[in-house]
Amino acid sequence: MNIINDDGPNGAHAFTPPGDGAAAERAGRPRQTLLSSSMVGSTNRGRVLQALFDLGPTSRAELARLAGVNRTTISGIVQPLIDDQVLVESDPIPANPGGGKPARPLWFSPKARPICGVLLMPDAVHACVSTLDGKIEAERKMPLPDGNGPMQPIIETIAECVGSTLAKARRTPFGIGVGVGGMVDTDRGSIVTVNLAPSLDRYPLADDLGRRFGLPVKLDHHPRALLVGDRWFGAGRGVKQFAVVYTGEVLGGAFYFDGHLYRGTAGAGGELGHTFVQLDGELCRCGRRGCWDTIATLSWLRREAAAAGLPEPELIDSGRLADMAAGQEPGAEKLLDRYARNVAVGIANLQQTVAPNIFILHGDVVLGGERLLDAIAGHVRAMVPPRPGSTIEFIAGDAGDGAALLGAAGLVISELLQLPI
Repeated sequence: MNIINDDGPNGAHAFTPPGDGAAAERAGRPRQTLLSSSMVGSTNRGRVLQALFDLGPTSRAELARLAGVNRTTISGIVQPLIDDQVLVESDPIPANPGGGKPARPLWFSPKARPICGVLLMPDAVHACVSTLDGKIEAERKMPLPDGNGPMQPIIETIAECVGSTLAKARRTPFGIGVGVGGMVDTDRGSIVTVNLAPSLDRYPLADDLGRRFGLPVKLDHHPRALLVGDRWFGAGRGVKQFAVVYTGEVLGGAFYFDGHLYRGTAGAGGELGHTFVQLDGELCRCGRRGCWDTIATLSWLRREAAAAGLPEPELIDSGRLADMAAGQEPGAEKLLDRYARNVAVGIANLQQTVAPNIFILHGDVVLGGERLLDAIAGHVRAMVPPRPGSTIEFIAGDAGDGAALLGAAGLVISELLQLPI
């Protein structure tokens, strides 16, 4: 954890190349802005809070030691958070015999305002109210009307689900974070397109929810919400670089590099299901051919299960398939390996391109347990040439909605509290 020393004047300043600054900007040369005192304070506050997420309850003295600053500096950062009931100091822990002052670990206050997370997928909306340390206090999930039908019933269902969940909050939440299973414009807070629910295309969801509930709303792509959930509360805690991959009826991903969540312009990127894995392959629902979506989703798996003569193919998921393979159901082991290889193809492309080395998998493939995870890992390692000092690691994340809900809530709190995500 690095703390920035604020020994400069108030207000931001910029370094510009020699000559006219405006001309430099027109020429495409960026202005390098210094941090103002207020920006330094926000950044340091975010870094302290992120350290607590990573480490758990930690004393001021330990935070100061980790940051390489004195305890007074840390106290100046955390005391306003204590005053605002974001943090609380717990009872003193007895010091070692002959040691110094007993430590009082800092942690998130039970009196802190909660956060609201919403997961919007093509077939359902799921909302929760959570504490800052990731405990879900209330939640509700509702099926959505047909995504090809009129838009208004869908919007009203979303609003009912969110409103009834907010009504259970003990205090007014900081805001609402929404993870969307489709393309989003994070600058505008709107949905770009949801392939399985086109009625939601171009809908300004953040503005609508903000107007209805009078709260700040942050909208982002569902896999990025998953990543935030992993970064704060799951297997990504304290990890500098990793990728999240989600599988199910759709495919998606998100990337965390050197302490930062990657977003393209206006929230672009992460639409992994529509990366190409087979030139001139099967027609995808997006209208293109050869997308990863066509060979590694539940739709593909169930269609192939029917072709293989497996029982109840319309109910097949990777968990059922792994159980069938373990029970030596004819054709199950072969299909499980094909599914693993098809998932591995997309992951291998990601590893070859950006080399995150750690992949946290979510969604359907998690149901397949170690049998499927090991098969995916084996295929990826066979496809990717080994490099010295580069070991590819696979971690099973959440098969359900928990991580995405907490991550969606984290989207809004990361912005309000300036957490470095």
